[in-house]
Amino acid sequence: MSASAPSDGLGPWQQFLCRACGLIYDEGEGDPDSGLPPGTRFADIPEDWACPICGVTKADFEPYTRRATVAPRPVSVAPQRRPGVVIVGGGVSGWSVAEAIRAEDASLPITLVTACDGARYHKPELSVAFGRGLDPEALRRETGPAAAARLGLRLMADTVAVGLSTDRHALRTTRGTLPYTHLVLAHGARPALLACLDPALCWRVNDLAAWSGLHAELARGPGAVAVIGAGMVGCELAEDLARAGHSVTLIGADALPMPELLPEQAGRRLLAGLEGLGIRYRGHSLVHGLSRRPDGTVALALADGTSLSAATVIAATGLATPSRLVRSAGLAFDRGIVVDPVTLRTSGPDIFALGDCISLGGHPCRFIEPVARQAATIAGAILGLDHPGYAHAAPVIRLKTRSAPIALHGTPVAGAPWHVVEDSAQRLAMEQRQGDAVTAWLAA
Repeated sequence: MSASAPSDGLGPWQQFLCRACGLIYDEGEGDPDSGLPPGTRFADIPEDWACPICGVTKADFEPYTRRATVAPRPVSVAPQRRPGVVIVGGGVSGWSVAEAIRAEDASLPITLVTACDGARYHKPELSVAFGRGLDPEALRRETGPAAAARLGLRLMADTVAVGLSTDRHALRTTRGTLPYTHLVLAHGARPALLACLDPALCWRVNDLAAWSGLHAELARGPGAVAVIGAGMVGCELAEDLARAGHSVTLIGADALPMPELLPEQAGRRLLAGLEGLGIRYRGHSLVHGLSRRPDGTVALALADGTSLSAATVIAATGLATPSRLVRSAGLAFDRGIVVDPVTLRTSGPDIFALGDCISLGGHPCRFIEPVARQAATIAGAILGLDHPGYAHAAPVIRLKTRSAPIALHGTPVAGAPWHVVEDSAQRLAMEQRQGDAVTAWLAA
């Protein structure tokens, strides 16, 4: 709950943006979970306060003011035939493009097509919400219809894009065909579920709708939860659920969690932190199948012939970009929609893409931090504005595990040696080098 209007003579409540994860600190709301009551001015926050999402300190925040939008004209909810910009995807990427366009142009028709209800929320919060006692309503920052009305765009919620004709500049959806002058693909990535995992017996948490369903199941009280996959999402969810009081087993294919990203020393610190919360780690384990037991629990059959049971199973086995729509339209695809690294144009005429669904040089770009800059680039191109283009830089990867926070900088090379700079009880620092240049470094 926000504090009442400020009475300290310092003006309206201000907002500050975390450069790492995009969290907005609102002085009126404070951060009660971290001991900052509503009405706490940013200047009064202790220097060692940490972002509740990614763990950076206040030095990594900057003043934030939502870009003023040009007052849009009312938009009818009836189908419109006048071509304009069509955006596919109602996550942070899709809405960011709409915001960037409206900041410059009030009249350009915009239609946002999304398979969900279009509600706006801060996705990184999904991996820390259970431990903070949040519910779906607390995570939802703005409803889809409210955001559409504010931006003067037409929202087609619960609508799936099923076909694309680049020659005709037309997108076919489950609610009809939409002509467009420019198309923006922002439909993200989906959980990659292994063939041996029955989707009816495990949760995949990649959006608010899925998280809400999991929240409803776990609301009956603490229970046994198995998390399959010890990557970043799996580790963060395992810790969050343990902090919420659940008995958690984390299942990984390797001896240590996150072996693709972390050197052994960092992996051991992470494992020690997770185990310190009571999380049981089953390393060198592969799940070969799931089945429902008579008592309602789920049996997980492991490759070594053993099994375990859990009331709730979560699969955190990676993400994959949906390819059917773009491949059928002939767009270039390489682990994601191929875009020009500066303009973010796809191989199709007047089609752009951004966010989780794109790849740059064959590498998926699944980070929140670059989205605002990507959206501004696309808006500038659509509106014919002078814009320098997008310049990609590897974002800092921060593991949201408070038991063992880890920050990874630069561009790590798999298999390249890591050199220890400091290894003490308080801190681990390591780096990768190419010649005399440090190309990646981490702190834990």
